[in-house]
Amino acid sequence: MPRTDVSVVICAYTEARWEDTLAAVRSVREQSLPALETLLVVDHNPALLARLRRKYDEDPGPGFRVPAVRVVPNAGPQGLSAGRNTGIALALGSVIAFLDDDAVADRDWLRHMVAAYSDPRVMAVGGRTLPAWASDRRPDWFPTEFDWVVGCTYTGHPRGRIRVRNVLGGNASFRRTAFDAAGGFAIGIGRDGDKRPLGCEETELCIRLTQAVPEAVLLVDDRAIIHHKVPEARKRFGYFCRRAYAEGISKARVTHHVGSREGLESERRYTTRVLPAGVARGLRDALLGRRGGAGRAGAIVAGVTAAAAGYAVGTFRTRTGGSPSWVVQAPPTAATDLVAPRRIATEVRDLPDLGVLDRPPRRSLR
Repeated sequence: MPRTDVSVVICAYTEARWEDTLAAVRSVREQSLPALETLLVVDHNPALLARLRRKYDEDPGPGFRVPAVRVVPNAGPQGLSAGRNTGIALALGSVIAFLDDDAVADRDWLRHMVAAYSDPRVMAVGGRTLPAWASDRRPDWFPTEFDWVVGCTYTGHPRGRIRVRNVLGGNASFRRTAFDAAGGFAIGIGRDGDKRPLGCEETELCIRLTQAVPEAVLLVDDRAIIHHKVPEARKRFGYFCRRAYAEGISKARVTHHVGSREGLESERRYTTRVLPAGVARGLRDALLGRRGGAGRAGAIVAGVTAAAAGYAVGTFRTRTGGSPSWVVQAPPTAATDLVAPRRIATEVRDLPDLGVLDRPPRRSLR
C-alpha cells in the first residue's frame, strides 16, 4: 500500500505517559492509509528522549527509505507550540498532522483527513475527538458542552464534514504551505507541560491563517476520529474550573492580538445558545429525577463564570502589560544534530471527492 505524503507530529514531555505515547505512535503506524513518517518531538526531557530513541532504534518499523518513527528534541523554548514548530520544520510531508501523546487514532483517521486536500483551497482539516474516561465512566455532573475542558469535541461543535473557523489542535492537519503563509504556532500562548492548562494556540493560528490567505478553507470531518485519554485527575471539579479559567485567559490573549470580532465570533453563539440549552436540559433531567442533571446545570454555570473571570483577568493583564508576552514566528530550523533524510515523493490514490465546498460555511465554537 502506498504511503501518503503526510507527516504526523506527536509531542511528548513526560515519562509518566510512556505507555500512552507508545499507543499513540502505534495507532499511527497501523493506519489504513499509512503516513510517510511519525515525528516524536520530546520537550526538554533528556531521559525521555534517550529512552524513546532506544525504543525506536530497536523497532524501526517496515523497511522504508524514511524511518517510520523519528525521535527528535524540541529545538525551541519549552512548551507545546515550540514542539509542534520543531515538528513542522523537520517534517517531510506536504501535509502535517498533529496527534496528542495521550490519544489514539482510529484506523481510518488519516484516510478521512487526507481526502479533503484534493481541493487546493483546503488548508487545514480537523477531526472528532472522543473522551476515553478513566474507569470507562464519565462523571455524572460533567456536561458534554464542556468536553473541550478535557481536549475533546463538545456538544455544539459542528458535526459532519463542514467548514469551520478553526480546527482543534490535538486532532488536526495543515498543508505545509499554511505555515509558509502564516508562520508557526505562537510561542507562549499554549500549554507548557503540567503548568496552568492554557490553550487556544490553534485558534490563533487558524485566524492568522485566514487573515493571511482569505481564500483558505478550513474543515472538520468528524469521521477522522481519535480517542483522547482523560485521567482521574481531570475528572475532578477543581480541574474543570481551573481549565475553564485558563481558557478565559487564553481567549483574552488571542483577542488582544486578532481583535474581539474574530477572536470571539464563535464563542458568542456558544454562550448564548448552546450553554443555555445545556442548563435547561440539566434542570429538566433533575426535575425528572435523572441522575446528574442538577450537577451538569451547575457545572455549566460554574464553567462560564470561571471562563469569564479568566477572560477579565487576562484582558486586564494584556492592557496593563502584565501578561506574559508571546510571539508568532516561522517554524524553527532543524536542530543542528538532526539530519532529515531525503524526501520521498508519494501520491494519494483512490480518494473520493468529498464535495465539501458546496456547503455554506459555519463556524467552530472554540
